[in-house]
Amino acid sequence: MSRRSEQNTGTRDVREAHRFDEQRLLDYLSTRIEDFRGPLKVRQFKGGQSNPTYLLESRTGRYVLRRKPPGRLLKSAHAVEREFRVISALNSADFPVPRPVVLCEDDAVIGTTFFVMEFVEGRIFWDLDLPGLEPAERTAIYDNVNETIARLHNYDFAALGLADFGKPGNYFARQISRWTGQYRASETGTVDAMNALIDWLPENIPADDSASIVHGDYRLDNMVMHPIEPKVIAVLDWELSTIGHPLADFTYHLMTWQMPEIGIGSIGLAGKPLSELGIPDEEAYIEAYCRRTGRTGIANRNFYSAFNFFRLAAILQGIAGRVRDGTAASAHAAQAVDAVTPLAKMGWEYAKQG
Repeated sequence: MSRRSEQNTGTRDVREAHRFDEQRLLDYLSTRIEDFRGPLKVRQFKGGQSNPTYLLESRTGRYVLRRKPPGRLLKSAHAVEREFRVISALNSADFPVPRPVVLCEDDAVIGTTFFVMEFVEGRIFWDLDLPGLEPAERTAIYDNVNETIARLHNYDFAALGLADFGKPGNYFARQISRWTGQYRASETGTVDAMNALIDWLPENIPADDSASIVHGDYRLDNMVMHPIEPKVIAVLDWELSTIGHPLADFTYHLMTWQMPEIGIGSIGLAGKPLSELGIPDEEAYIEAYCRRTGRTGIANRNFYSAFNFFRLAAILQGIAGRVRDGTAASAHAAQAVDAVTPLAKMGWEYAKQG
């Protein structure tokens, strides 16, 4: 098992900062979930650095609870109520998400807003090269992951009741402004490449103004795979979802192929023997996505890559701010602090190729 897989697989005792009154939760769920009965056992998932996530084991089944973290939070961050809304809509369309169970916006229950969803049994792969699998299975898994994001982007979001889930149009301008603001609010030092991206990105936004449901953090370890089949059975972690630009979402996912080891435990496929592994290269993966979404190709790829490295750097800077404030949800969140500068530098290299 790799270091990253070991760090993120399974559950642990609930962190002191994230504990709550379990009896009060049991009392609440007993009135909201049909036939729900205790005793209730609560464990915290090791993975995840944003919204604390817990495994609930009761006499009548297993569930997952996602909550806002306690303490001072950045504006618009940790919107678990939005997660609940989007998975509810997608579940109704048979998209692979956990079945939503209940949303609670009453802070008196466990201290912050939370929702409960079904626990989905399957495989989560923390290592992108899928060690231990045969090449044919790796090929099939990556093809299904590609098919799943294309399916997401092909939905008519208005028909799913999500017309007001975000603001179609000007997506990149709004995202650059949002992440610049969150980066500044969490800033712990000067990063020259980040400042350069903040100046460059607004001046180089492509004219394409497509809109779709976007996941916002679409990557392999945010999916549950079928226990034995090469099939996505649940896409997790919809905190950053909105109505946005599908190419922002897809090219963020392409960082799988672009990311070197930078100390955050997420080793990408850069430099890996992809053909030998049975994993498509970046160009073949793009071609499959474009075929499934009716595109002839992706222009302005350097902008999209620069934007995505900027955005990820801003997200990790937010985690660095929570480490500073003592509210980060993962024991390994401190690794994020050192990743901001190399990510910004990689983004700036793409921008210079413009």
